[in-house]
Amino acid sequence: MRHLYEDAAFAPDWPDSHWVQGKALPELPPATGGLRADVAVIGAGYAGLNAALVLARDHGRSVVVLDAAQPGWGASGRNGGFCCLGGAKLSAAAIRRRTGDAGLTAWQRFERAAIDHVAGLLDAHAIDARQGPEGEALLAHSPAAFRALERQAAPGARLIPGGALAEHGLAGPGFHGAALASQGFPLDPMAYLLGLLAAAQAAGVRVAGQSPVTALVPAPGGWRLRLPAGEVTAAQVLVATNGYADETLPGWIGGRILPVLSTILVTRPLTAAERAAGFASPLMSYDTRELLHYFRHLPDGRFLFGMRGGISAAPAAMAATHARARARFRALFPAWAGVAVERQWSGLACLTGSLAPYVGPVPGAEGLFAAFGWHGNGVAAGSYGGAQVARLMAGAAADLPALVRQPPRRLPLPRLRRAGLALAYRLYGLTDGPLPPDPGPA
Repeated sequence: MRHLYEDAAFAPDWPDSHWVQGKALPELPPATGGLRADVAVIGAGYAGLNAALVLARDHGRSVVVLDAAQPGWGASGRNGGFCCLGGAKLSAAAIRRRTGDAGLTAWQRFERAAIDHVAGLLDAHAIDARQGPEGEALLAHSPAAFRALERQAAPGARLIPGGALAEHGLAGPGFHGAALASQGFPLDPMAYLLGLLAAAQAAGVRVAGQSPVTALVPAPGGWRLRLPAGEVTAAQVLVATNGYADETLPGWIGGRILPVLSTILVTRPLTAAERAAGFASPLMSYDTRELLHYFRHLPDGRFLFGMRGGISAAPAAMAATHARARARFRALFPAWAGVAVERQWSGLACLTGSLAPYVGPVPGAEGLFAAFGWHGNGVAAGSYGGAQVARLMAGAAADLPALVRQPPRRLPLPRLRRAGLALAYRLYGLTDGPLPPDPGPA
């Protein structure tokens, strides 16, 4: 099985994403002929380009990056622009059980360092991508969820009870309290990607678009990557394709990942009066549901709303998912039920069989490395993970906590992953409880 979803999820056309509007998008030609490099990177997203930049700039390696479409075409150009804590779908208690107190501390340090890493790249390369204040809000979707926040809130989080949400601009019919964190910041994900691409190219990295790898085979002294119009020979290879991975490249990755669809909409610009009548906080925000919603105001007055859900990329199924996203938006933000949605798109996030990222060598394959599984938080974690796997590949010390060094387990019955996901979504719908009523479009 090469991909879990229908071909429509991998069509190389640019999505109708808010982030690609008005930008000069990459149109890089395919790799042709026979190329040689010290390192070949598969995937020109945050992880792949960060790794390429570090390898070329800091370690003098010749690097070729290959993308099946164009840099930023995948999740790196489709996400909600949350540069925040995260990367694993595990509680602090679960991480502690798996890796001990030291392992939890190391993971939490990794999360904070990942945010600082992206901020440092924006500053060092004058990338104009920041879009709002630092910090984020985690909103409880029920009174019981707020009680859980009170018990489990991260150190330093500020708790806001339901009755005080309005004075913080966080009120809504589906919210019952919040935990505010000071780390993280929102950004324009495509602006960041384009700045990162320019930095990598300036460091000497060769980046090719429209270059899907059709085979990855051992060769004397390294690996041979076959392409539609040529091949690349490299001593080392990094697979950084995340939810868009070809699960045969390498076969080891097959069944260890669970790509999941995420859908985002962006409204027309809100007036000042409309914003004041609804959710006014400038903080990037998300809720405590298993089928989470995430949302934030954009600098131009538009509002972004995203959600998990959907198990098919077929056009009819995607249309139904997009309709469900609009209904959920209206239910949670009824003051804007009549506000037009300008753009809507979907992309693939990536879970793993161990609910944690993996950054390291592919077992049993000398010179082959992988970095994937950011669990919907790849802006920071994927960027920093890419930079750290580059250091590992260069033989330097790398900041890789035990949690990300453990190869993910293979999911049971991998061909039935979508059926299992559909069942999980139904169960989550029951445990999350009902949404407020959808007022319908005005």
